[in-house]
Amino acid sequence: MIRKFWFCALLMAVALMTGCSRKASKEPKDMDIGPKEVKLETSMGDIVIELNEEAAPITVKNFLRYVEEGFFDGTIFHRVIPNFMIQGGGFTADMVQKKPHAPIVNEAGNGLKNDRGTIAMARTPDPDSATAQFFINHKNNDSLNYVENRNPGYAVFGKVIEGMETVDKIAAVRTTTRMGMRDVPVEPVVIKSAKVVSGE
Repeated sequence: MIRKFWFCALLMAVALMTGCSRKASKEPKDMDIGPKEVKLETSMGDIVIELNEEAAPITVKNFLRYVEEGFFDGTIFHRVIPNFMIQGGGFTADMVQKKPHAPIVNEAGNGLKNDRGTIAMARTPDPDSATAQFFINHKNNDSLNYVENRNPGYAVFGKVIEGMETVDKIAAVRTTTRMGMRDVPVEPVVIKSAKVVSGE
């Protein structure tokens, strides 16, 4: 009887150990790696942006394509308006516009707002014309938000999670008119590199 008891106990222990081992082996696959983050290393400091792939899948995929291609490296923030936004991702320091990929559909109706610290796509009056250029909102810009049947809006696809002080510094630089464009920083604010730093 005692031998039977110990034999059963041994079988239970082995079963428990096997179950734990299987559970542990599954955990890495089940773990949520979280949203992707991109670091913009600029001549005035770093900015880390958390991308919202769930709300803006097309826009995030488009942005990451440019990041992975190194498209943004060496571009500038070419349009800077304090208490509004800082815009970049399309021109080099000598004001040469880079050739982007085809435009994407406007995802501005995704529920995200153009609040301070969010990143959104720049575009022409055509709602579905965004390519590479983006902007970071320096304040809450309600006029840029999507309103059904009234305003196509500007698609927000992420937010600054580190380096908002860098955004503030960039927004405060002196600007001028260059090559027929207004609000261009007198001293170029260069995006030295753009890299995915997490969520891979």
